[in-house]
Amino acid sequence: MTDPSRRSPFSLEGRVALVTGSSKGLGRAMAFGLGRAGAKVAFNYKNGRTKAEETFAAYRAEGLVGGVFRGDVTDPGEVARLCAAVADQLGPIDVLVVNATPDQPQKPIEDYDWAFYQSMLDFFVKSPYLLTRAVLPHMKRQRWGRIVNIGSEVFQRGVGNFSAYVAAKGAQNGWTRSMATELAPWHITVNILSPGWIPVERHENDPQELKDGYRALIPMDRWGVPEDVAGGVVYLASDAASFVTGQNFCVNGGMTVG
Repeated sequence: MTDPSRRSPFSLEGRVALVTGSSKGLGRAMAFGLGRAGAKVAFNYKNGRTKAEETFAAYRAEGLVGGVFRGDVTDPGEVARLCAAVADQLGPIDVLVVNATPDQPQKPIEDYDWAFYQSMLDFFVKSPYLLTRAVLPHMKRQRWGRIVNIGSEVFQRGVGNFSAYVAAKGAQNGWTRSMATELAPWHITVNILSPGWIPVERHENDPQELKDGYRALIPMDRWGVPEDVAGGVVYLASDAASFVTGQNFCVNGGMTVG
């Protein structure tokens, strides 16, 4: 066993992490990053069991510890069952990464209906609310916990024809700030990490001219990769970030500054 006095402050040895929506894309990279840092990681999916199991098999092939769990993170009953199943198999959840997301079509406001707005709020406000309530008893008992919401730079940039997504991400940002203050006395940190446009599987069919236009604006002169986001999540989940809460970390190569 590692001598605690010599353990890296970035080590997550002995911690259990749940990453929602982690069978592919950014969620997959976050889950792998947390596992490589020593955490036991619960992979979550709603649909696509085969893909989730393939992802977890690749994770296990690295000698990492965890499990794969189905659950709709916008449904109260399923969230309760999901968190209970993780606790039964891996242990109580110490690190919660709220990442699951639906499709986000860009449309003028006249082409949205309220049902779509509500679906955005369900993923980015209701889901963190339900998940946090489920994991808080354990985090409060041990006076340690990490909650990391995955946001988006669209809130800072005010991207047009994207009002439902931008509004929900803004609400998620405000919820994060309020919860950070509320939970600080228990040494539970609550932060939001906001990636820029990082092409993953769901972007394969996006128009090339849109990709080229965005790429030309990135000050660091390269595309971000999922591992850039994973590194930020590992930091926020670790003891190295024990005095960091209520912050919005933009991982976008300088697309938003300040």
